[in-house]
Amino acid sequence: MISKIDKNDIEQCKNVIQSSFLTVAREFGFTAENAPRFTAFATTAERLIWQLEQEKRLMFKYCEDGKIVGYYSLCMQSENECELNNLCVSEEYRHRGIGERLLLHSFEQAKKMGCKKINIGIVEENIKLRKWYEEFGFCHTGTEKFDFFPFTCGYMTKEV
Repeated sequence: MISKIDKNDIEQCKNVIQSSFLTVAREFGFTAENAPRFTAFATTAERLIWQLEQEKRLMFKYCEDGKIVGYYSLCMQSENECELNNLCVSEEYRHRGIGERLLLHSFEQAKKMGCKKINIGIVEENIKLRKWYEEFGFCHTGTEKFDFFPFTCGYMTKEV
């Protein structure tokens, strides 16, 4: 079941985000030393609270078995564009369609926010993830290499 989070959910959401992105970090060799700004290492409860209360992000959880096992947030970027952030599912709950449900839910929420476009950033080298987003209509728009990441940032967008 997908629902909005509140401040009481922050710690569980932080744990789901960190552990989910840690699987990507392991797969691609990212560490807190070589990629301290990568989501698995940079997400804190304080940061999520700031996003919820100060940025007024829409933040959603997916609950199963009485616990939070999935998460995403939407951040307004302009009048009619938003960014999908940190869509993730706990490793032991993957391959059950939860990620797809969260993604489709994000499209509905973006439309309700008046957005015409959703943007995302991914690890460009994660070909499997890029193909997954492409299956849902995302188009690759470019890449950028930052000194503080041992990977290339890929950017994608989708009209909603």
